[in-house]
Amino acid sequence: RQLLGSAHAVQMFHRDADDTKEQIEKKCQALSAADPGSDLFSVQALQRQHEGFERDLTPLGEKVNILGETANRLSESHPDATDDLQRQRLELKEAWEDLLGHTEDRKENLQEALKFYLFLSQARDLQNWISGIGGMVSSQELAEDLTGTEILIERHQEQRDEIEAEAPTFQVLEDFGRDLISSGHRASPEIEEKLQTIRLERDELEKAWEQRKKMLDQCLELQLFRVDCDQAENWMVARENYLSSDDKGSLDSLGALMKKRDDLDKAITTQDKKITELEVFAERLIANDHYAQEEIAVRLQRILDRWKALKAQLIAERTKLGDSADLKQFYRDLEDLNEWISEMLPTACDESYKDTTNIQRKYLKHKTFENEVHGRTEEVEGVINLGNALVERRACDGNEETVKKEWNHLLERTADKGQKLNEASRQQRFNTGIRDFEFWLSEAETLLSMKDQARDLASAGNLLKKHQLLETEMLARKDALKDLDTLATDLISSGTFNTEQIVEKRDNVNKRFLNVEQLSAEHHEKLKEDYALFQFFQDLDNEEFWIEEKLVQVRSQDYGRDLHGVQNLLKKHKRLEGELVAHEPAIQNVLDMAATLGDKTTVGREAIQERLDQFVQHWEQLKELSKARGFQLGESLEYLEFMENAEEEEAWLSEQETMVAQGDSGDSLATTQSLLKKLEALENDFAAHEIQVQNVCAQGRDILSKEESQHKEEIATKIEALNEKTPSLAKAIAAWKSRLEDDHSFQQFNWKADVVETWIAEKETSLKTNGNGADLAAFLTLLAKQDTLDATLQSFQQERLSEITDLKDQLVTAEHNQTKAIEERHAALMRRWEQLLEASEAHRQKLLEKQLPLQKAEDLFMEFAHKASAFNNWCENVEEDLSEPVHCVSLDAIRQLQKDHEAFLSSLARAQSDFNYLLELDQQIKALNVPSSPYTWLTVEALERIWKHLSDIIKEREQELEKEEARQVKNFEMCQEFEQNASAFLNWILETRSLLKETGTLESQLEANKRKQKEIQAMKRQLTKIEDLGEKLEEALVLDIKFSTIGLAQQWDQLFQLGVRRQHNLEQQIQIRDTPGVSEETLEEFKTTYRHFDENLTGRLSHKDFRSCLRGLNYYLPMVEEGESEPKFEKFLDAVDPGRKGYVTQEDYTYFLIDKESENIKSSDEIENSFQALAEGKAYITKEDMKQALTPEQVSFCASHMQQYVDPRGRSHPAGYDYVGFINSYFGN
Repeated sequence: RQLLGSAHAVQMFHRDADDTKEQIEKKCQALSAADPGSDLFSVQALQRQHEGFERDLTPLGEKVNILGETANRLSESHPDATDDLQRQRLELKEAWEDLLGHTEDRKENLQEALKFYLFLSQARDLQNWISGIGGMVSSQELAEDLTGTEILIERHQEQRDEIEAEAPTFQVLEDFGRDLISSGHRASPEIEEKLQTIRLERDELEKAWEQRKKMLDQCLELQLFRVDCDQAENWMVARENYLSSDDKGSLDSLGALMKKRDDLDKAITTQDKKITELEVFAERLIANDHYAQEEIAVRLQRILDRWKALKAQLIAERTKLGDSADLKQFYRDLEDLNEWISEMLPTACDESYKDTTNIQRKYLKHKTFENEVHGRTEEVEGVINLGNALVERRACDGNEETVKKEWNHLLERTADKGQKLNEASRQQRFNTGIRDFEFWLSEAETLLSMKDQARDLASAGNLLKKHQLLETEMLARKDALKDLDTLATDLISSGTFNTEQIVEKRDNVNKRFLNVEQLSAEHHEKLKEDYALFQFFQDLDNEEFWIEEKLVQVRSQDYGRDLHGVQNLLKKHKRLEGELVAHEPAIQNVLDMAATLGDKTTVGREAIQERLDQFVQHWEQLKELSKARGFQLGESLEYLEFMENAEEEEAWLSEQETMVAQGDSGDSLATTQSLLKKLEALENDFAAHEIQVQNVCAQGRDILSKEESQHKEEIATKIEALNEKTPSLAKAIAAWKSRLEDDHSFQQFNWKADVVETWIAEKETSLKTNGNGADLAAFLTLLAKQDTLDATLQSFQQERLSEITDLKDQLVTAEHNQTKAIEERHAALMRRWEQLLEASEAHRQKLLEKQLPLQKAEDLFMEFAHKASAFNNWCENVEEDLSEPVHCVSLDAIRQLQKDHEAFLSSLARAQSDFNYLLELDQQIKALNVPSSPYTWLTVEALERIWKHLSDIIKEREQELEKEEARQVKNFEMCQEFEQNASAFLNWILETRSLLKETGTLESQLEANKRKQKEIQAMKRQLTKIEDLGEKLEEALVLDIKFSTIGLAQQWDQLFQLGVRRQHNLEQQIQIRDTPGVSEETLEEFKTTYRHFDENLTGRLSHKDFRSCLRGLNYYLPMVEEGESEPKFEKFLDAVDPGRKGYVTQEDYTYFLIDKESENIKSSDEIENSFQALAEGKAYITKEDMKQALTPEQVSFCASHMQQYVDPRGRSHPAGYDYVGFINSYFGN
């Protein structure tokens, strides 16, 4: 019966495990067949459905854990089925982990699909925006003037800003796509393809913008080129008129000639630079393949030809003016040079060098004079060269020859005087040097003639140092003597008047110097010999004193009283021997010095040899005494070491022999084990000391073998005592060890018997307490514990009981003195063991009888839990699917949902049969009258409520499907209406933009622009209608549309802003055109200058560029240092930038210049009064009158636009101009 119960439990586990694996397999199949989703909304719905699926896995996971614990429990109670149980457990665990992996993969796939559809939505929005902006960027519109071109460039730059504003959106999409690809998204090829498409479309947009920008830049460059050409031609017209005129003013003064020539040269250079810049500009345009390169080349060639002819005429005029100015300059410089040479000649011709008084100061003064004369060399050569050039050009006669002759005469006299002064200065320097050197020679000769004698080593050293100072000074004087010889040679070669006297002084000084050198060398050798002798005697005294000190140490009779004292004396002696060895070189040095002095010195040689023999004798004596003392100290050390070692070993043997003789015995097992360990340590120590005793005895015998030993009796006695004590201690140790081993065996038997009895008592208590269980699991646990107990009893009998029986037999066989007590204790122990085995078997039978009724209820619980969990999961999945909000993105999607719902209704019959089977299982469980199931929280009542609620949800689902179908039909119609209106609106924007072009007069352009603005404002209502439709579509979540309301609104706003800017520009042009005193040419010049300094076309000039612009328009602004105030420029800034923003706009700049041009002109009467004042009341005005107040360009302009004056009688005046008619025609309004 017990075996049948165990087999039933194992079989139930296998059945439950197979059912659980079947459920897991169904879940895996459901995951494998799941819908991956077709759009953003369907993927979001599938994610919510998957979250419910994960919640359903929780009970299944708990069941897997319970089965795993059951398998481990059954493995303990059924060792024979352990392999099958563990294999089933591992298969179940692997299936569960596989299901969890599929679940996680499904979750990740849905998350990837969600990201993929989000990516596609963002990409579609960007493609719509690119399509909208691309139409505006690809326009081929060009302007015919500078203002129109600037407007187009500004509008194109706004499009650039809009493109750059969208760059973060592109980057976000790129990063999103890259993240998806780098994470290994399954749709990576589609994502990469979409990203590549977006990049290509964006690159095409960039290329279109760059192409359009290149075209607009070329148009702007063409307009700037035309303005520069017009300015160059106007300037050349003014200069041609000037050259053709006979009246060029009065040029009598040199200043007027120079100014006129410089002005003309500056004008040629400036204009030539401008023409070169214009040519470079045109060549660059042609090289860049400008669309108007033929026009540019023809216009450039015409200007270059005209400039070449005009430049030749201007250079000829400049040459004529230069010759006149050079002639006046030559005569003035010639007069100044004649006067200066006349002043300098008397100084150069005097003969002050003949008087040698203050000859050096005279020489330096003449050097200054000579530098002044040579400093004017370039000036004189310049005047002569200028005169020669004028003669070659036939502009003057040859008056420069007189100046050239006088100049050469002045140079010759100056050089001659300088040479003679230099010669007198050198001879004076030679005489002074000779006197100084002779004085030093006298002092040296006196010093060397003195015969000082040294008295000791210190005085000999002082005399030697004093002589070395003299030799150092002689080396320095030798260089001075060479300088004097060189100077004397120079004087002799120059042919001075006292050559014999100079030679005599030089030879006398050289002879005396050689004599001083010879005396110095002899005196030096004598001093060195004296110093060496005194040094030898001092070294000899020092070494003898050191030897006497060491002799006192080696003659000592102290050889130590104990071992420590002898060791210290030996250390001191070793140091002494080291000092003797180290001192050998010093001794040898003294001997070598004595040998050297014996060879060189004749005086005192016997005294030196006597001192040296005594010194050698003392040194040899010191070495012999040191060797004898070292030998005696060694013998004393050997004897004392032997005695100390022998006494130490003898004391240890005596101590241990006393301890062993006591023979302690242990009263318990622990005490006896401690004494055995102590005995083992004593045996190890004894073995080591036995070896040490042998070594000590051998050391004593070595000492006895030496004949000169003084302690033979003491050593022999000590050896005999050690040999007697060692065998005696060995016998005592062996006897003590035998007693301890007998006591240890008996105590060990008693200890093991106590342990076995204690263990048996514990197991008997365990069998009495483990009797009842509350449920099947508890009884299975008790049976498993009983199996464990039986296995433990068997193991204990084989190991512990057999071990104690063997120990009993050994003690009895060895006839232990406690043999009877040992046998009685063993018999009692075996009787108690048999009683324990009988109690264990009875307890097992009792547990098997109580387990069988609970097993049947357990099987019903497991089956009900399995079926109920599956039914509940199916109901929850259905409820979740039916509870999903019905929201589709198209009409086809809602109709597909309706088909799926009909298929679901046809599958309800199978679910009804599963529910009926659960009702039958519940009736069987209630008939057994057992507690509720521990495997599930589901009851029949809960399942009935779920089944009833499912019918209500099905009805609600059918109603939602009908509503969603009606909504999708409405959205489809609204989407078609939006696309039709948006397409028509976009076509109107493109058509209107192409109509905004500059044609006709300014007034007609302004009127046409205003009409278009009204039309644009009217179309705002249509845009509002389209935006309303777009909002409705967004509210309805219809996102897949072709047009973007934001893009349409941006394009309308750009069109409206373009019209506003164009209207403002036209009104400004008309206002400027109607301003009195400002012509259209002047206005065009203002604009051209502004654009020239606004290189980046920002519409703003910095204060620095504004200052340069004013100077380019001939406004005088003085040059100041950095940081210095500019009152006049600050006044201009107060007008154009009062708030000091740091920049000047084109509008402020234009109004400022218009005010400056017309600020003094209030009416045509005032202009007429101004011309009348210049004409001094005449009815006509001449060029000379206008030159008093106007620039040459302004004079040329007035002369070319004024008619010749005709008086009331009809008579004309050739030099007179009609300024009244000119004013009425230009300033009549």
